[in-house]
Order: sequence, then C-alpha cells, then structure tokens
Amino acid sequence: MIILGIESSCDETGIAIYKKDYGLIDHILNSQVDLHAKYGGVVPELASRDHIRLIMPLIDKVLKKNNLVIEQIDAVAYTAGPGLAGALLVGSTVAESLACARNIPAIPVHHLEGHLLAPMLEENKPSFPFLALLVSGGHSQIIVVNTIGEYEIVGDTLDDAAGEAFDKTAQLLGLGYPGGAELSKLALEGKHRFELPRPLINSNNLDFSFSGLKTAVLNLTKKQEVLDHQTKADIAYAFQESITDVLVTKTIRALEQFNQKQLIISGGVGANKQLRDKFTVKSNELGFQLFFPSLEFCTDNGAMIALAGALKYEIAQKQDYHFTIKPRWRLTET
Repeated sequence: MIILGIESSCDETGIAIYKKDYGLIDHILNSQVDLHAKYGGVVPELASRDHIRLIMPLIDKVLKKNNLVIEQIDAVAYTAGPGLAGALLVGSTVAESLACARNIPAIPVHHLEGHLLAPMLEENKPSFPFLALLVSGGHSQIIVVNTIGEYEIVGDTLDDAAGEAFDKTAQLLGLGYPGGAELSKLALEGKHRFELPRPLINSNNLDFSFSGLKTAVLNLTKKQEVLDHQTKADIAYAFQESITDVLVTKTIRALEQFNQKQLIISGGVGANKQLRDKFTVKSNELGFQLFFPSLEFCTDNGAMIALAGALKYEIAQKQDYHFTIKPRWRLTET
C-alpha cells in the first residue's frame, strides 16, 4: 500500500510517498523562508498562493523521480489542521480531489499528530506507549501517547510557546527571519554572563509560560549600554539556557510522574542542539530511552503526514470526499 502525503499548514509545501511495510520512499519540501523574510514573518495570502503554484508540480516531481504514476497511489493523507486557513485549503482540496478522481481513501491528519509520530520514520523507533515533548512555534506540550489517536496532554503552554518565545526574542535582538534558528546559531557564540528567570520551573504542574522570559530579555537588552554582537550572543545564550532548562526539568518530571520509560522530542524546537544535548545527558543518567526525528523531519514536512496516514489507514478513512479544514484543532479531538 502506497500513501501520498501532503503538508501545507503554513509556509512549507511538503510532499512524500510512504509504503506500508517498507517505509518512506521519498519526500520533497519547498520552504517559503525567502518569500516571507522581508516581512519578518509569514504572510498568509502569500503562503497560500505559493502552495497553489507549487503543490501539483511537486507531486509530479516526486512521482516521476521514483518511477511512479498517480494510479499506483492507494490513499492520500493530508494536513487538515491546525494551521493557516488558506494554506490548509490548498492541500485539502488537492488531496480530496486526487482521492475522488482515483476513488481511493482520503485521510485527514492532525498536524501535531504528524510531529508526534515523526520519530517512527527512523530505524530506531519507539513503541507504544511513550511520552512526548512537542515544541514548535505554536505549541509546547507534554503528551502521553498511548497509541494511534489516543493522546493525553499533561502539560501545555499558558501563553507563548517555546518556538514563539525564540522568534520574539530574536526580534528583540534584531536577528533575521526565521528568528528561532538565527538565535540558536548566535547562542553558540555566547558565554555565561547573564542570568534569566526560568518560569514555572518549580511549579507543581507540568505547564509552561514563556511570555515573562521574553519580557525579561527585553528589560535586559534595554539595560545594556552597548548592544554589540558579543552581548547579543551572551543574551541569546542565557535565553536558550533558561528555556531549555525549563523544558527538560518539566519533561523529566512528567516521565517520573507517569512512569514512562520512552521519551520522544519533536517539533521545530526539537532540532535545537542545546535541548538535544541536555536530554541526552539526562537519558544517560536516568536510563530512559530517548528518540529524536532527523533534523529534516523536525520542521514541517510531508513525510510525517504520509506516515501518519499509513498508521491511521484502518481507522481514519472517510466515507466521502467532503472535508472541513480546522485552523484551530486540539490534538485530543482527533
């Protein structure tokens, strides 16, 4: 069984082909970073137009590259939400139209479910149940994953997500777009010079709050007589230390609280080297199994959607080709 995966929730068009009982055949990704860079963030209308322009050529390209034709596709999985409404509409309409034309199943996938399952694209993969830390531009969640479709959010963000805090802090430091990646790169040049708060690190729950940390960075930058490159690097280093300490501490607490022995780290912030290094140290100390997706599967991609479609094939087939996009869609509602 061959699954075509389509991801178009934001500013990246991802197409993939996944074969059940074999694995990922191939995937292709078009990033819109250059398109949105001059605006300092994603412009929804431009994102939608770029998806429209590229989605069919990318599908055609990945099929031809692997000597396949559309008649060999057995199902189409696509991101139905959450995300930008216009961008979701592009992927959803193309997916449902292809499925209808071929009279094959269409499988709507929750974007975050794709991220949760992304480590299963690797040779070394977790087995159910496991604990997940999902950290991205819009989400910071600790999730108990019992099996496909059974997710319990045990820790959530109360305001800014980790990725959002990275991006906003990067703006405060005058860094380019995408800010989070630029800040992480700058932090590698920093040293321990400043101390920033670690919000809610000692609270009796598993929730996160990073808006106060962003404010602390703002106040710190205003105090600097000279905000030169090294000072910016030192502030970036302090910010990254703070946010990764909170993420690691809360997640380890959840592992112990829910008696889990496997942990996956997923989402765009999951590519952060400092975060990965800290979790690796804790894994060696405490003896739990740790799983990361490859860096290329941390950010949005079609491979994770195709995989999710393959895993959900038996339980998520629709009876018709009608669809509803869900720009706001809680993971526990899948």
